Amino acid sequence: MLNNRQDLAEYRAAAKRAYGTQVKKIIVCAGTGCVAGGSLKVYDRLKELMTEQNIPVSVCLEKEPHNDSVGLKKSGCHGFCEMGPLMRIEPQGWLYTKVHIEDCEEIVEKTVKGGECIERLSYQKDGKVYKKQDEIPFYKQQSRVVLEHCGKIDAENISEYLAIDGYTAFEKALFDMTGDEIVDEISKSNLRGRGGGGFPTGRKWAQVRRQAEPQKYVVCNGDEGDPGAFMDRSIMEGDPHRMLEGMMIAGVACGASEGYIYVRAEYPLAVERLQGAIAQAEEIGLLGDNILGTDFSFRLHINRGAGAFVCGEGSALTASIEGKRGFPRVKPPRTVEHGLFDKPTVLNNVETYANVPQIINKGADWYLGIGTETSPGTKAFALTGNINNTGLIEVPMGTTLRKIIFDIGGGMRGDGDFKAVQIGGPSGACLTKEALDLPLDFDTLKKIGAMIGSGGLVVMDSNTCMVEVARFFMNFTQNESCGKCVPCREGTKRMLEILERIVAGKGEDGDIELLLELAETISATALCGLGKSAPSPVVSTIKNFRNEYEAHIYDKTCPAGACQKLKKISIDPSLCKGCSKCAKQCPVQAIHGKIKEPFNIDLSVCIRCGSCIDACPFHAIKEG
Repeated sequence: MLNNRQDLAEYRAAAKRAYGTQVKKIIVCAGTGCVAGGSLKVYDRLKELMTEQNIPVSVCLEKEPHNDSVGLKKSGCHGFCEMGPLMRIEPQGWLYTKVHIEDCEEIVEKTVKGGECIERLSYQKDGKVYKKQDEIPFYKQQSRVVLEHCGKIDAENISEYLAIDGYTAFEKALFDMTGDEIVDEISKSNLRGRGGGGFPTGRKWAQVRRQAEPQKYVVCNGDEGDPGAFMDRSIMEGDPHRMLEGMMIAGVACGASEGYIYVRAEYPLAVERLQGAIAQAEEIGLLGDNILGTDFSFRLHINRGAGAFVCGEGSALTASIEGKRGFPRVKPPRTVEHGLFDKPTVLNNVETYANVPQIINKGADWYLGIGTETSPGTKAFALTGNINNTGLIEVPMGTTLRKIIFDIGGGMRGDGDFKAVQIGGPSGACLTKEALDLPLDFDTLKKIGAMIGSGGLVVMDSNTCMVEVARFFMNFTQNESCGKCVPCREGTKRMLEILERIVAGKGEDGDIELLLELAETISATALCGLGKSAPSPVVSTIKNFRNEYEAHIYDKTCPAGACQKLKKISIDPSLCKGCSKCAKQCPVQAIHGKIKEPFNIDLSVCIRCGSCIDACPFHAIKEG
């Protein structure tokens, strides 16, 4: 148990010594993506093989000298999800990609014993082999601040976090700074909330600090409900102590003694890692009563949400923690005045808190040197969709979409051309080629009717139907509406019905105008941010791809060829032999004819399943 600042210094020094002597390391990615790909089986097999061969192996940071042992670690997400399961080899900094259990024997024999890099497991592109992780273009063009430790340290060991100067910012805030000085430093840095809105974090903290109420709370929004977004999950899994440290600093700054982390129940690994991190911090005395001999006490609790998207909204989130239904409420009053349990509450998301320790340690001026003048720092993005390099990235604010998609992301997958990127999830908008060179920051995107959101980037190519994209996001939003206010509950339902008709080939004249009218009404009258932004994907796709809507409505065709019910299937009479195999395979009996004569398809009955195409031995049935 650490009773004072000196105890912490001695504990950290011991951790540094242990960390420094453990030279050889195999760091297996144990983020959700790689775990799904079998990385834990790889970890277990490596441990088994090295034990069998009497190779000294340590799975945690030991205090005694272990120069000859091999550190076998489970880390968080390495980021390059497309190439997982991933494995980092230290001290060389090699990165092995697509590692499977069958590779373990070779890894032990050649890499562990022989110190040899297995090139077939290294990343390769255009005939070039990239042995070191930092040389791979995907990583080389990033600027990792929040994610700097993800994939490099044991995510389940507080000693490793302390060994890389973890909790030094908390120590500084606790002993060397006043609450006002902490708030001033965060304010000066212009750290803006990474949950989507970009509200200045320092201003929020200052508002809570000046409240007279003695009981205050620090709350972390780890709900992250946007489709295709996994930035916060990766931070919680890969560097949980960093987020905890940011929350603890917020507690010191604002005079709060209790903190709550709201995490999606669908993130079991993040919950497990956070629970472990909290338990470890409590065990050594960094959480609890009278921390390090001071009068500051702080405890952290985890609340698991039930997967309701609306609980990403502040007032709905706090209501859910209180055990109530996750309904948003009318504002004012705001969370900073009457938040959790009706007390003043600091509410930020995971990435925002993860930025705080670096700002306290390195200063606001350092932070202001990254990104743009009005949006300093970096932003983590989840890069998904029709792109070669899917995964988790971090770049300075103001980086262009072109650099992210084509330089870091490696360009489009397959034969399709870039068409659009959905940014900001269901609350965001589709950006087209015209926006490729715009800087990605809060203010620039706001001007063009978009938002960064939590950081999901879904890249779409020329084979993507934008009407279907709008329908997908509207379906998501409508399902996730809490139903409290009529505009969101009923308005999104009507918009979804229209979109479903359009993609089914039953669109009518005036549908586009009706969609825009409904969108305007919902945005102006909905209670919370979910409802106000729900129409955004529809409005942006109409603005940029109105021709696709018109083709669906008037020509009954899908230009991208993606809408199943608009596909036209026909039988070429010159090739049809009248064998009836197609009719026998049709599940809805849409094909009729006489044996040895050309058959016909009743398109009013046909469901475009393609069974007839597969069944025809003469290739007489075509889709077009």
